[in-house]
Amino acid sequence: MHYCALACDFDQTLANRGVVAKGTLDALERLLASGRKLVLVTGRQLDDLRQIFPQLSLFERVVAENGAVLFRPSTGETKLLAEPPPQVFLDALHRRGVSPLSFGSVIVASEQPEDAKVLAVIRELRLELQVIYNKGAAMVLPSGVNKGTGLLAALSEMCLSHHNVVAIGDAENDHALLSASECGIAVSNAIQTLRERADLTSGAADGKGVEEIVDRLLLDDLRGVRNRLRREPLLLGTAADGTNIAIDSCDASLIITGPSSSGKSTTIIGLLERLKQSEFQVCLIDPEGNYSHLEDIVTLGSSERAPNIKEIFQILQNPKSSLIVNLLGLRHADRLLFFAALLPKLQELRAKSGRPHWIILDEAHHLLPRERRQAVTFISQGLTGVILITVHVEAVLEAALKSMTGVIAVGASPEETVRQFSNAVGVPPPVYSPLPHRADEVFVWLLDRPYGPLAVRVQPPISEIGRHRGKYAEEN
Repeated sequence: MHYCALACDFDQTLANRGVVAKGTLDALERLLASGRKLVLVTGRQLDDLRQIFPQLSLFERVVAENGAVLFRPSTGETKLLAEPPPQVFLDALHRRGVSPLSFGSVIVASEQPEDAKVLAVIRELRLELQVIYNKGAAMVLPSGVNKGTGLLAALSEMCLSHHNVVAIGDAENDHALLSASECGIAVSNAIQTLRERADLTSGAADGKGVEEIVDRLLLDDLRGVRNRLRREPLLLGTAADGTNIAIDSCDASLIITGPSSSGKSTTIIGLLERLKQSEFQVCLIDPEGNYSHLEDIVTLGSSERAPNIKEIFQILQNPKSSLIVNLLGLRHADRLLFFAALLPKLQELRAKSGRPHWIILDEAHHLLPRERRQAVTFISQGLTGVILITVHVEAVLEAALKSMTGVIAVGASPEETVRQFSNAVGVPPPVYSPLPHRADEVFVWLLDRPYGPLAVRVQPPISEIGRHRGKYAEEN
């Protein structure tokens, strides 16, 4: 399960004229039964919402007042996400005769064409306020506050990543909502500009459209929808003709292989930096302690102290925290047993939260050995978001290799490396003759592409520290 939460707008998305149909409520119940969470994101004030929609308990969080208020239905707690407007502003609106006019905890709401008066007051008082439109409505909020910021605040409390969220809406103020989620959906009755920027538009309007999306989530987790991950793939490097070579950021798995000291660590550190830049959570299992000195990533374990599984999951609970698990403090015989206990728990966390988005296994031939005595006996079908690093492709568990969607061959004799991979996965080798090897290039073979191995100048680590650490890891 990649998508673990659905964030819904209320008016003309979940509800039609303020009423949520029974079929739509039933669909929300089915979604909850799958283990997913619901977030309601609305421009309405909380008291108003409670009066017309008593089923708020279906939602893990409610973001009200267009991102300014966060409500926890399970406890009844309310949290302001922005400061209320100053009294001088409210008084000035009254003097100008702005009508209709209503005030929430933070939001000030009116309608067009009264927005011209509101903007004039903001300019005169030189306030850092913005006007956000929702069809005919005009909402005043502090600058930078919108449905997107409200959703991210809710997800932070829920320990969910925006990469694992689908959002659905219909109006101008839902642009920010869709932008803050991995997959943005417009109901068929949405304004044209929202439908144009959405990853998907439902075939039905308002609540029926939500029901349709729930059914698709339950059927196949929206597999195949061209979401932001597929629009912005993970860059591996550049081919000789200048073409960027990239992979899907969610549905790919790679093996990086080649002789010792050939550049595998430098390649993976470059990828790791780009994954972190895109706010993916990464868990790197490091049997030999080669990556423990990387900055900005928590490392558990050292040569003096073995990592602790409980601590690992305490850190991974935060979707913004990536982790390196250093196994150097364990005896060689115990490292495989430790990983065999850890992997099912990582897979369980993924099933519940979609994270960690990427699992990287250094020395994969030790952690996932092919021989019968291996401790890891189960690899889920179609394992994605995994990178294996190894010197010995032929020694890696066959089930793990068959989940790989591509190989990066590093170092000398890349054609031999590619041949070993093709033999291991039972695919005819794409090349038989020697491939030219240059120090700053790798060969990338992606199984779903119509071409064979391509010489690619890999995107190097961005930081000087990353380049230094890559060189250190190769030498050690």
